[in-house]
Amino acid sequence: MKTASLSLPNPHKMTLLVLRDANQPVKQVSVSKPLVIAVPLVALLSISGLIISLQIQSSQTIGKLERQLESQSLRFEAIVTDKDAAIERLQNEVIALSGQSEEMMDRMERVTELETELQKFIDKYGDPEDKSGLTSLSWDEGETLGIGGEFIAVHENEIEQLAADTRDKFTEMSKLLDEMEQHVPVTLKKAKQTQYTISGTPTEWPTLSKRLTSNFGYRTDPFTGRASFHAGIDIAGKTGDPVYAAGAGKVILTDKDSSHGNYIIVEHPGGLQSWYLHLSKISVSAGDTVTKGERIGSLGNTGRSTGPHLHFEIVKQDKPIDPMPYLQ
Repeated sequence: MKTASLSLPNPHKMTLLVLRDANQPVKQVSVSKPLVIAVPLVALLSISGLIISLQIQSSQTIGKLERQLESQSLRFEAIVTDKDAAIERLQNEVIALSGQSEEMMDRMERVTELETELQKFIDKYGDPEDKSGLTSLSWDEGETLGIGGEFIAVHENEIEQLAADTRDKFTEMSKLLDEMEQHVPVTLKKAKQTQYTISGTPTEWPTLSKRLTSNFGYRTDPFTGRASFHAGIDIAGKTGDPVYAAGAGKVILTDKDSSHGNYIIVEHPGGLQSWYLHLSKISVSAGDTVTKGERIGSLGNTGRSTGPHLHFEIVKQDKPIDPMPYLQ
């Protein structure tokens, strides 16, 4: 077993005794005292320097990491700020588009109402053989509409551009609806005026019977036998048969006298009037508005008449004209 001990024979020297195995002699090593003291100090200083160096390096590393984290944090804050701003812009766009959408729906409803009114007009007065009608701006709520397609993600910039494009399209649609709202009522008004003129023209045959007993123009008077002017046509029939308005218009007179018997005068567009004489019954009153084909009275034999018939005449600008070119 090896052991060591120190002896101090010289105050400036230090002796190091090395004890080896029992059979081996003791070995003495003289070492300078300052050296003995200096070696631990050097080791201590080296260790201290290493620790200080490590601390400096770690501080620098930590500082660098802190600066990097701070820079990344600033970038993240900027990104978050940009995201927040983008989200706010998109929210504002959505709110604006939502308002435009509601306004557009209201206007579409108004245009649809005009379309429906125009369709009813066409259904009532249009060609009965034409089944095309108008293409509706809406569809049935229960109708299933198929959708599909490939999923393609979009960037927020594309969404913002889409919102801007949609706003522009809403603006164009709004202009189109402005024109439609202006033109459709005018067109409908013109159509109604045309329809009123057409339906107001006395072209409907006024009785069930088609038997003419006297034409328009000169004839021999049935009571005197002398030449006379007949201002209308006479249509024979049965007492009580319905008498129809030849055209839409306004009843301006219902009266009775010894010549006309019970009679009705209806005013039509274009300065036309239709006269219905010798009635057994009057079913309308002055001031009434009648439609073409509406029953206004009953055929009779009142006034200056030789038997049940309807005297029908058309007056234009206060002058009687031949009704036959008008009647269908």
